[in-house]
Amino acid sequence: MQEEAGSVEEPLEQTPDTPTEEQQKPAQKKSSKKKKDSVPTVDDVVAKETEAEEPVKESEDSEAEVQDSSVEAQTAAEEAEGEEAPKVLVEDDNLDMEERAALEQKYAELNLDTETALVETVLFLESEPQTVENLAKITRLAQDVVEECIGRLKEKYSQQDSGIEVSQIIGGWMLTPKKECFDFVKERYGKKNEGRLSKAAIETLSIIAYSQPITRAEIESIRHVNADNMMRLLLDRKFIKEVGKKDIPGKPVLYGTTNDFLEFFHLQSIADLPQLDEKESERFELAR
Repeated sequence: MQEEAGSVEEPLEQTPDTPTEEQQKPAQKKSSKKKKDSVPTVDDVVAKETEAEEPVKESEDSEAEVQDSSVEAQTAAEEAEGEEAPKVLVEDDNLDMEERAALEQKYAELNLDTETALVETVLFLESEPQTVENLAKITRLAQDVVEECIGRLKEKYSQQDSGIEVSQIIGGWMLTPKKECFDFVKERYGKKNEGRLSKAAIETLSIIAYSQPITRAEIESIRHVNADNMMRLLLDRKFIKEVGKKDIPGKPVLYGTTNDFLEFFHLQSIADLPQLDEKESERFELAR
């Protein structure tokens, strides 16, 4: 029995708890290799430093962008506030404090649509062309607002279903019938107030308009009749005026048309007169 016990204990004594020297050698070699690989190179150090700096740089750039955008927004707001001008000019000494306050409140509630309607109302009520300056004074709107309103009205009346238009006459603006529509009713209404002038007056006025400056004698040589009555009528209507004297013996008076003439016939200038045919042109030239 003792021998059997001894034989059992013997394998236990021979079982090693630690690896042999030969088994340790590869492990030591592997461990040594790992230690060697863990030493950073110069490139590794530079790469790590770059990676560490990039988030910081991105953060700084982001903060800078936010700050720049905030500054730009503040600057834009300040500029807009500085450039903002009063849209209306309520200047009327005849108004008391309550009336002025009420009028200012009405103007404060205006928008571009209602401002355009206001300018349109003035053009409808006025019988003479109105400059932008006059319209601004009447409506108490800024001139740039009036100009924008006129542009909107021109676009509005350019539609085919409109029989009137906004016309510029002798530097001002007024509402006038469209020619293509007025042609259908001119027998009844005449060419505006042209129907109030006789045929002789129209002929005399045409000669002056196309041949100005012109003397009374030259007008009579073209019409072959005395022009005293027609000249007096046209002077009274302020369609013609004295514009100087001709440098010939006797110094006869020269006549020309007026702004009232241009307004009457809806002309911007004399250059807008219809072209004469060849026969009429020769007639005017031969008489002079």
